[in-house]
This record gives sequence, structure tokens and C-alpha cells, in this order.
Amino acid sequence: MTTLAIRNLKIFFRDRASVFFSLLAVLIIIGLYAAFLGDTLVRGMPDVPGARFLMDSWIMAGLLAVTSLTSTMGAAGVVVEDRARGIAKDFQCSPLKKSTIVAGYLLAAILVGLIMTTVALIAAQVYIVASGGKLLPLAALLKTVGLIVLSTIASGSLVFFLTSFLKTPNAFGVASTVIGTLAGFLMGIYVPVSVLPSTVQVVVKAFPISHAAVLLRQVMMEVPLAETFAAAPAGTAARFQEELGVIYKVGDYTLSPAHSAAVLVLSAVVFFALAVRRMMKE
Repeated sequence: MTTLAIRNLKIFFRDRASVFFSLLAVLIIIGLYAAFLGDTLVRGMPDVPGARFLMDSWIMAGLLAVTSLTSTMGAAGVVVEDRARGIAKDFQCSPLKKSTIVAGYLLAAILVGLIMTTVALIAAQVYIVASGGKLLPLAALLKTVGLIVLSTIASGSLVFFLTSFLKTPNAFGVASTVIGTLAGFLMGIYVPVSVLPSTVQVVVKAFPISHAAVLLRQVMMEVPLAETFAAAPAGTAARFQEELGVIYKVGDYTLSPAHSAAVLVLSAVVFFALAVRRMMKE
């Protein structure tokens, strides 16, 4: 399993185009934020102390969730390529068990997600500090790393299940483009969750990886939220968090971090089991 995972890692990182396109959605978000989205958000908060630090932390938290999704999707492309080139059949004829082959592919996708999202975290911290913000405290940093692991496992299981239906590189390319395009909306980055139609909000909140964005925002925005709303009237911070997708509400009920974490764990288990079941039947 480990040998197969290392082989898949080498194939992915050797193909620079695959690495680039797996990060395309992330690069688009960064470009839009640097070009005008960041200034637009900050201008909408006149006379608010620490607005830039607050919004930088918000966008970067969402960016990490997007990276965990798109990078694992890119890594899962190795499975499709192996099917198209007949390599998957060669593996099946080898002494390797099917469960070992499936585990090798999944492990490689998760490792790619962890590597790319960790790099994105480092870049995000550099960006925030360069823009006048602060580094994450050690405890918050450890929580963020733990959430990255959870988000990447959930993302890897989800995208591996989706790619189990794809048989050709062209189909995979289309699916990657669609997921990459939708990622920013599903994480509530391009448009705040609160301004979306109610039916779309339901879809966003039902998408498992959006809960990773919620958890990452709660951790990464803890310090800027405390600084920005220290002198604000009671309830102002809560309204802001609901509008920007820092917390999710279902009806009048506010989902706790434990609920969002449970969604990620459950989705990881379910989609992992479904992906393994499909791959084992091939």
C-alpha cells in the first residue's frame, strides 16, 4: 500500500499541469481577493477597527477548505489515468489485494491534500502578517492543523467516490472544472452565505466540506473577531458571523463546532466506504 501511494504521489507531482490545475480555483480566489474583493469587503466595514485582519483571516480560512478539496481531486486523477491506460487492470492481475490497491490510491490523495493545504496555510499566514495582521497563536495553529487533517480526509473520501464513476481523462477534466468552479461558492467565499437564496443556502450547508470552512473560520478568526467587536453592541458579532458563514444556523438553531466536526467525520466514513465498495467491484 505504501509503495503504491508513493508511486501515485510521484506521478502527481511530476505532472506540473495536474498540480497547477488542482490549485486553479485557489489561485482564482487569491487573484480576485487581491484585485478587488478584499478592498470591497473592507470598504463595506468603514470605521471598523481591524477590518483588514478580520477579512483576511476569513478569506484565508475558506481558502484552506477549498485547497483540501481541489488538491485531493487533482490527486484522484491518477486513478482515472490508470483506468484509461489499462494500468488498473495490471494491478488487479498482480498479487496485490484490491483493498490494498484502493487504500494506496486513497492514501496518496489524502497525502497530496495534506501537503498542498499545509503549504497554503503557511502562505496564508505570511499574507495575513504582511497585510498587518497577526500570526495564529500556537493553540489555534495546532487546531487549524488538526482541522486540515480532518478536512482533507473528508475531501479525499468524497472526491474518490466521485471519481469512481469517471472512466476517461476528459470526463475527469470536466468534473474537476465544475468542482473547482463551484468550490468558492460552496465555501461561501465569492458570495456570503446570508445573501444567497434560501434553497441555495440549504445546498451549501448540506455540502460536507463547507463545514470545514466554518470550523477553520471559527479558529482563525477568533483573535480578529475579539479585537474588532470588543466595543460593539451585544449580538453584533453573532450577526456578523452568521452573515459571513462563520457559524451555520438551521432554522433558529445554531450548529456547534461539534456538529460541523461530526458532519465531516460522518461524510469521511460514508464516502470512504462507498468508494471502496465501488472500486472493489471493478
